[in-house]
Formats: sequence, C-alpha cells, structure tokens
Amino acid sequence: MESGSVTTPFGRRSMTLGMLASQAATRRIEPGQSIDKWKLYRALCEARPLLGITDRALAILNALLSFYPKGELCEDNGLIVFPSNAQLSLRAHGMAEQTIRRHLATLVDAGLLIRKDSPNGKRYARKELGGELREAFGFSLAPLLVRAEEIERLAAEVVAERLHLQRLRERLTLCRRDVAKLIEMALEEGAAGNWSAIHLHFRSVVEQLPRSPSAEQIAATLDELEMLREEIVNQLEMQVKTYNQGGNAPHTERHIQNSNPQSITELEPSFETKQGATAEDGSEGRAEPTEQIQKDEAKIDPVSGTHAASAANAALRSFPLGLVLQACPEIMAYGPRGAIGTWRDLMAAAVVVRSMLGVSPSAYEQACEIMGAENAATVMACVLERAGHINSAGGYLRDLTRRAERGEFAIGPMLMALARTNSPIREKTG
Repeated sequence: MESGSVTTPFGRRSMTLGMLASQAATRRIEPGQSIDKWKLYRALCEARPLLGITDRALAILNALLSFYPKGELCEDNGLIVFPSNAQLSLRAHGMAEQTIRRHLATLVDAGLLIRKDSPNGKRYARKELGGELREAFGFSLAPLLVRAEEIERLAAEVVAERLHLQRLRERLTLCRRDVAKLIEMALEEGAAGNWSAIHLHFRSVVEQLPRSPSAEQIAATLDELEMLREEIVNQLEMQVKTYNQGGNAPHTERHIQNSNPQSITELEPSFETKQGATAEDGSEGRAEPTEQIQKDEAKIDPVSGTHAASAANAALRSFPLGLVLQACPEIMAYGPRGAIGTWRDLMAAAVVVRSMLGVSPSAYEQACEIMGAENAATVMACVLERAGHINSAGGYLRDLTRRAERGEFAIGPMLMALARTNSPIREKTG
C-alpha cells in the first residue's frame, strides 16, 4: 500500500514543485472515493486539448490503466501499477521504449501520474507472507482519482465548445447558401441593383475564413453574412412591392415583349436559316426561314423588324459547326448527353452556359435578336472558352451585341484566334 510520504524521483530526474503539489493533493482523497477507470479515461480523451497531452500519451495511460486489476479506481484497492517498459510496449501496440519514457514524463508533468521510484529505479512490488501486497514501486494513479471532477468538467467544456462550433458551422452553411441563391435569383430575374459588387463582397467575406476557423472567426463571418442577407432580402422585397403596386400593366408589357417570334427561350431555342439556304434545305433543328420571320416582324412593326433582323443580322455570317466546335471544344461538355452534333445541340448548350456564367436571359435574348440564333450560340461558346479572362460575361455579351447592332463586330477574327489556339497541330508542337 502507499506510504503517504513524499517521494523523490530516482537518478538524474529532478524534483519539481508540481510533483510536490501532486503528491500533496493525493492526501486529500476522501475515504471510499472511487470512479470507473474507463469512464474517466473517456473524459480524459475529451479533455485532452485543455490538459495539454498528446494522443500517444493517452495511449500509454490506457496501457497503465489496463494493468490496474479493478474496474474502479479506489484507494482501498491500491493505486500503484508497476509494469515494465517492455510490458507497456506490448500493450501500447509496440511503441518504442524511448518513446514510452518520453510520454510517461509528459503524463507526470501534466499532473496525471506520480512516480514512486524504488531505491534502484526498478518497478516491482513486495508482498506479505500471506500474499498481500505490502509495498509497490511504479506509477501512482492517485492524481486521476483526485482530479476526476476537474477532468469531467473540462471534458464537458470541450464537448460544449465542439457542439457550439458545429451549430455555428451549420448556420454559416445555411446563410452562405441563402446569399448565393438570392444573388443568383436576382441575376436570373434581372432585378435592379449592383449584383456584381454584392457578389464580390460576398466572396471576399467568405474567403477571409481560414481553412480551420475558430468559433470566434466563424461567428464574425456569420454576422457579416446575416447582415448581407438581410440587406438583399429587403432590396428584393421592395422591388416585389413596387412590382405588385404597378397593377396589370407590367404583366401586359412582359407578355407583349415575349411574343416576339424570334425570341429564344431556355426550353425550346429557335434557329435561323443560313444565308442562301431555303426552307426545304432544312438542317436539323432549324425553325422557320429568315424571310418568313422578317415578314412576320414587318406585320407587327416594319421599322423594328427591318432594323433588328435585316440590318445587323445580315452583317454577320454563320460559320460551319465543325469550325465552331474546333475553336470552342469546352462547350461540348454542356450539350445533350455530353455531346454536340447539330446546331440545335449547340443552342441548348449555349443556354446552359449562359445560366452558368451569370448572363441574364434578356441579354442573351437581345444577342439572339441582333446577331441571330446560331451566331449568339457561337459567341457564347467563345465566351466560355475565354471565361477566365472575362470579368463579367453578361456585360461582355451586351457590349458585343451593341457593337454588332452598329455593324462594328465580326465573329470571324475571334473564332479563328480560338481555332489557332486549340489547333491539334499547336498542341503537338507546344
């Protein structure tokens, strides 16, 4: 049994005030006090960050506890274990003895173990003639029993902090999703506002977070994103109220605007016939011929129909589909079933790319009206190919559309430059 006197370490190991305090604390063990050793060990694993010990030190402590014969740590059962380093190595999955000694010293410095060294530094026990244990030399587990309440309290703090961090992460994820979806919706619907600047601010706030943020960092980022979300919602709700107060006129105007037979929708893109082709030639996926479209537009508004379809559209000529795909191979991944075989497939892929790059439906529809369906799809393929060099795909497309309307834009040079860049011969020589 333990003598209760102060013990000093063997050999060159020096005595410290921390060791003396740990030994003095063991004298305050109340009679009959006990605790389940494995329950306490689980609490130690939880409280490890606050106790300043490593997982390998805990593995050594686990091995020491396995040498304690009882399930309950109690002073009546004796609190000293005395396995050799070789035995500890076997129960610590073959850990080297030098490593074992280093981690044992860590546990002693952390106040979780007390050394009770023998006169020659060996670990052993002396028994009475009747087989009862009289004195043992090794490691005392008494500090674990003394600090049991403290260890459980620290473990509860770590668990609570972890749950708090988890809840903050969940709230941050939800808030990030809300802001991203609201900005995307505002861009899709063409809501008034500087959404590009708002999106840049959103990205800057999110990217400030480190890879492994603390609870304080997450809370600060969450506050900023919640404020941003509230501002976005307020701005959109004000526009919804204004829209509702306008009565039926906006609905009527929107209906008239979408009744243009040459407009392009996301579900069923329309196509124009190439210059010089007839309706009977009919490449797959083409709609009615250009002449018929112009006649229909002339019936509605002769001035606008002649200007939009005749003047600007006639200035741009279409290029072979094979050349477009050679110059812009990236758009093929967005075609139906991951391939593009016809102009209809290219048009469908262009609608997908438009949404992905944040180009508003109105901007793309205007491009189709001014340039023509095939040329607008070709331009979208070129924009996708150079997306890394374009800050705002929507603004870039609108600028090209305005230049095409004035007769100052030609697709050929842009397409040929990309074709030279993506040429198979260039790839081999490069």
